Amino acid sequence: MSLAPDTWEQAGQLLQPPPPAAAAERFRALSLADLLDALEATHQQLAARPGLPLQDSDLPGIALALLERPFLPPAAGPSQELGSERDQLRHAADTLRHRLVGDTVTYVVNRNLNTSNHCVLRCQFCAFRREAGEPGAYRLPPEELERRAEEACRSGATELCLQAALDPDARLGGSHLAFAADLLRRLRRAAPDLHLHAFSPQELLFIAERDGVSLETVLAELQAAGLGSVPGTAAEVLSDAVRRLICPEKLSARAWVAVILQVHRRGLASTATLMAGHVEGAADRAAHLLSLVAIQRQARRLGLPGFSEFVLLPFVGAMAPAPLRRRVGRDQPDPSAMLLLTAQVRLLLGPAFPHHQPSWVKLTLPVAAEALRWGCDDLGGTLMEEHITTMAGALGGIRQTPAALRAAAARLGRPVRERTTLYGRPLSAIP
Repeated sequence: MSLAPDTWEQAGQLLQPPPPAAAAERFRALSLADLLDALEATHQQLAARPGLPLQDSDLPGIALALLERPFLPPAAGPSQELGSERDQLRHAADTLRHRLVGDTVTYVVNRNLNTSNHCVLRCQFCAFRREAGEPGAYRLPPEELERRAEEACRSGATELCLQAALDPDARLGGSHLAFAADLLRRLRRAAPDLHLHAFSPQELLFIAERDGVSLETVLAELQAAGLGSVPGTAAEVLSDAVRRLICPEKLSARAWVAVILQVHRRGLASTATLMAGHVEGAADRAAHLLSLVAIQRQARRLGLPGFSEFVLLPFVGAMAPAPLRRRVGRDQPDPSAMLLLTAQVRLLLGPAFPHHQPSWVKLTLPVAAEALRWGCDDLGGTLMEEHITTMAGALGGIRQTPAALRAAAARLGRPVRERTTLYGRPLSAIP
């Protein structure tokens, strides 16, 4: 087995099941104010008792009650009634954001590199993958990736974000690990000052399993080659009932957790994500968010880097297979529903996750900027190019300029600054 036995065991303990309906029973009748008070008290209890299992707290029941609560859609027109539960929720999330990180909006100047869309998997929601030789299939040669890294450096980037499909032919001397490590070394030579944020848990496990080596070996070699942090994608929803419907060939929820635990144990931070707005229910969302809290609490207890931020990834189905599109019933995210979920997530993850980011690629920049009023504090990266979501039919575009991101925050009257991948301040931005 590529995964370390002890992290596999821990993953089984930290992965949270969907809360049963009965767990939320005594919280459903509460007013929103009382429910949020109960949530705050539970966060305080968990902070005071770091070893307390989530199952022994009220958090599962509160999470389910909040996520299934029937918030009314916003009234027509630009006004928002302060008395509505939606606005109460928005205000509570915005207040927590202010308490944890202040009013400054951050962004990172980065370049996204989707290195190949050749893939051995056939996920139900994916419009990115191609078979080798199929129209639209590509694999960027290392020399082109080096050129793009150099270009990013000249443009003021501080990060390269690498993600790809599971390419069966991405090998060097027959080894996927050798190919990946060589790529990182090439990028470091081309742009030595850029942070390499690369390889999702699915990609890391794929490399280990295809090469017949341990995940620990993969992480050690990639870290030595320059890996700086890991995208927390491929999580989708950490509920195997949902994964069986949308990505049955992907790694299991428990395997995703186990990979993340080993990533953190190596001293590497990762992001955390949730792909929402498709076939998942409130209990599935609760299981996912509770699992993230459990992982983050353990990381903090052990002094590990843990998750650097949470990113909500609304489902884009415009180019998804027809059966899934029919089941979901929409091609683009519902902005109102995603803003509501943004606030719910900020409150449920609580102080364990200071930084929250919307996806302007999926939501468009105006809606992502509105999410800054619903609990987010960061606008993400400039990307410079993006293909995975764009090929799914997203309307947000493939790049933003720093000026556009700064203007989006400024329109809300919020201060804004550039950050690095792990939320430091780039040297060029320090007076």
